[in-house]
Amino acid sequence: MSEPKEVALPEQSKIQAIASGASFYDAWEMPTTNPDLTPLEQFFRVMKQTPKWFDRLMVLRNRVVSLFGLKDLGAFSDMDESKPSSDYKAGDRVGIFTLIENNQNEVLLGDDDKHLSVVLSIHKKTDASTGSTFITVSTVVHVKNWLGKLYMIPVAPSHKIIAKRMTKFICI
Repeated sequence: MSEPKEVALPEQSKIQAIASGASFYDAWEMPTTNPDLTPLEQFFRVMKQTPKWFDRLMVLRNRVVSLFGLKDLGAFSDMDESKPSSDYKAGDRVGIFTLIENNQNEVLLGDDDKHLSVVLSIHKKTDASTGSTFITVSTVVHVKNWLGKLYMIPVAPSHKIIAKRMTKFICI
């Protein structure tokens, strides 16, 4: 099985424009074994495979940040598995994120709090020469204040590990 590779933000994606002035961003790409799934369905597929320790990490995160007046985002697994992906609309909660935009090639999910704004993109593209379909998982963070800067000190390096691993689930 191949490993996700770190790449530039996809040029054709809407997250490209969101990245302007970002404090942090990354993008991980991997060929998908399920090219017929929409980007939102790819996201659901990954979230269903999320290890339990990710949710435990979110519980810890939520307890700690509540001391600073930040939002409790819930858990990665907080999704209604009976709801079809086609029923999700902008503004709906999807796990720890809010759905911003959804189309055939890209889904944008995010969250906004007083310390930072985060946008996650799942972007799908097909290589015309090989017919292979690739998924790029990108994250863009805009830090708003000193609390956001402090928050990102441990989050940035751990995010790269988690994002790479989550992207790998696309191929499983």
